[in-house]
Amino acid sequence: MSADLFQITVDGATVIVPRGITVAAALMNADLAIRTSVSNEPRAALCGMGICQECRVTIDGRAYQRACMIAVHAGMKVERHA
Repeated sequence: MSADLFQITVDGATVIVPRGITVAAALMNADLAIRTSVSNEPRAALCGMGICQECRVTIDGRAYQRACMIAVHAGMKVERHA
């Protein structure tokens, strides 16, 4: 694997991501909804700058993190049910 790519875990599944992108971008690149609505509809980051809070996920055990504001790092664990 290239030094510019590494693995993160999303809901227990391995996802290969490029260095330097946000968690929101990594999820969108992997064709994964950032989270789902109460009616189980896929949701995405709406504002991309942390204001709308639509992209909240659990990252490395910390709930309610804004995926659009946090860069991925090797070994990161993301849970989308936050």
